[in-house]
Amino acid sequence: MKILYLECSMGAAGDMLMASLLELIPQKNDFIDKINNLGIPGVKITYEKSEKCSITGTKISVSINGVEEITEDILSKNPIEHGHSHEHGHSHEHGHSHEHGHNHEHGHSHEHGHNHNGMKDIEEIITSLSIPDNIKNDALSVYQLIAEAESKSHGKPVEQVHFHEVGTMDAVADILGVCMLLDEINPDKIVVSPINLGYGQVRCQHGILPVPAPATAYILKSVPTYCGNIEGELCTPTGAALLKYFADEFSTQPLMSILEIGYGMGQKDFPQANCIRSFLGETKDSDEKIIELVCTLDDITGEDIGYTMELLFKNNAVDVFIVPIQMKKNRPGNLLVCNCKPEDEKNLLKIILKHTSTLGVRRYITERYTMNRTNMVLNTIYGEVNVKKSFGHDIVKTKFEYEDLVKIAKEQNLSLNEVRMELYKKYL
Repeated sequence: MKILYLECSMGAAGDMLMASLLELIPQKNDFIDKINNLGIPGVKITYEKSEKCSITGTKISVSINGVEEITEDILSKNPIEHGHSHEHGHSHEHGHSHEHGHNHEHGHSHEHGHNHNGMKDIEEIITSLSIPDNIKNDALSVYQLIAEAESKSHGKPVEQVHFHEVGTMDAVADILGVCMLLDEINPDKIVVSPINLGYGQVRCQHGILPVPAPATAYILKSVPTYCGNIEGELCTPTGAALLKYFADEFSTQPLMSILEIGYGMGQKDFPQANCIRSFLGETKDSDEKIIELVCTLDDITGEDIGYTMELLFKNNAVDVFIVPIQMKKNRPGNLLVCNCKPEDEKNLLKIILKHTSTLGVRRYITERYTMNRTNMVLNTIYGEVNVKKSFGHDIVKTKFEYEDLVKIAKEQNLSLNEVRMELYKKYL
């Protein structure tokens, strides 16, 4: 199984994530040419080698009609010396000193205005591009997360949200670049570390906001995060949305054999190396020992059998089932089969002996091949839908959560199969 692990000890922003993933593929120039030729309005992407704390990686720059975009961190010790460039747009009628660098990812000219795009504008731009539908769907789903977060932060319906902070073309480029790279790398599972948010304040279109920005904080609800010791905005709304959408799991690095490592650099210098690290590796397909406990029953009620099965499942049985059989003296009976992990065997054996009429339980040691499993959440036109994803042995399976399908079917007056097919067509 191919695993992609993203280490976000210095937060996450779109261009840094794109740069980190770019290092994992062999044909970097071909990819940059490909995204530059998509026709994203005014966008040009370049990459170069960059060094942070004696570590070499890749830095990506996104320019819009020849200029780059920035925001400004408000630092308690020196509010002018340092700044961050993220994906957000700003209104720049006010003056800025241009000698200092606002550079976490992008720079920006302060003499022009912004086109404040809504979600419909973003949809039109992305759907018009010559890229596969699955990449378009991924990019739009990421933007939907951002739109919902901005809607919540500003108290406006999604359709009235204008992306002052994330709707500019550099964010479109960052999101599409990450989606395209992940499609090319095609990992079976994506694991993301707890995310460093930074702390302090940042100046944006709406004034001076706390770090993390409200939209970022909303997107990362339920995701493991921390503040760390770096003052400034480390995680942007676009970076947060990309990680939230693509992550199968948030945890420390899993057991894996590392094949490739990528370093995506920001432009600003910190005491710590300002980068996202990506690790592409492999794990062996799962196989494990399983214990099978078996007994025959011909003098027990259906109620007792049902209660016993309930107790076995509650006490970590992997599977329990009943098979009708014909027993001695022509008595109809049942074969009770309980599969469990070795560590649960003794407890489940006691439950079978206590709650059934059997006087003996047969024990078999078997091995089983398993697929790795994880859950993900899709943002769809019907709201959030939970998806179970299984992978292993060069096979990937996805299945929508039954309860979510039932809810949509009832609300939309559709059959389960109609809902299932529409969701597969649009989102998987």
